[in-house]
Amino acid sequence: MRIDLHTHSSVSDGTDSPADLVATAAAAGLDVVALTDHDTTAGWAAAAAARPAGLTIVPGMELSCRWFPADEPPVSVHLLAYLFDPLHPAFAAERVRLREERLSRGERIVTALAADGYPVAWDDIVARSEGGVVGRPHVARALVEAGVVDSVDHAFATLLHHRSPYHVSKADTDVLDGVRLVRAAGGVPVFAHGLATSRGRVVGDDAIAAMTDAGLLGLEVDHPDHTPDQRAYLRALATGLGLLQTGSSDYHGTNKRTPIAACTTHPEQYEALLAAGTGTAVLTG
Repeated sequence: MRIDLHTHSSVSDGTDSPADLVATAAAAGLDVVALTDHDTTAGWAAAAAARPAGLTIVPGMELSCRWFPADEPPVSVHLLAYLFDPLHPAFAAERVRLREERLSRGERIVTALAADGYPVAWDDIVARSEGGVVGRPHVARALVEAGVVDSVDHAFATLLHHRSPYHVSKADTDVLDGVRLVRAAGGVPVFAHGLATSRGRVVGDDAIAAMTDAGLLGLEVDHPDHTPDQRAYLRALATGLGLLQTGSSDYHGTNKRTPIAACTTHPEQYEALLAAGTGTAVLTG
């Protein structure tokens, strides 16, 4: 089996529609793909309706979180959540809050850019999102289309960088609360790309241990942004903590160069993940 447990559609910050994404997964020879858009389950139904024969879809999401060290600024972290009940009241309310926070942040960034003469307009960006969760990648694409930057990566390295004067922070979920919410909704929480130092600051083993105490069930070990040494370290850490070990591409369509199925999950780990999730079922048949 070929299993990719981390992909994004145009419902959040990918470029493929949910239907196109599952078609891409099947064409790449995947047997299983998880749809894990940021802070939303809005793509689940469209992906299910378009599911090619022979492809299993794992309903999931990527939750925007923060780790709060005792004596340092908070660290942005992401939590993958699989097979949770989308109607669980507390978890549903937190997702709404995060989407509203993301929208507010995006509008403030665009307003500041436009005030300094950059040719971007918030209403146009929202319209182009076609109902998706609008975030910085949508702003980045608008900057590319306006000829301000060469690529989405260029936008994030300059105008949308966290040290840019246009940076706006957002109030993400405390990761320990996020883990507990996913578990309360019957889901499987997995810490995403935990050692991806190319993305910025990362947390230490103490944070991962605290997440595990709160109910974390897995680590995303094989990820395109992890070096071989980082993967080996995470594999040993997961083994020591008794956590699942997943692998995935973090596919975003043309927003990133990484192809779908660039990294995959071992079938035994996938089966253990399925056994741990009780909130909703995979889409198969």
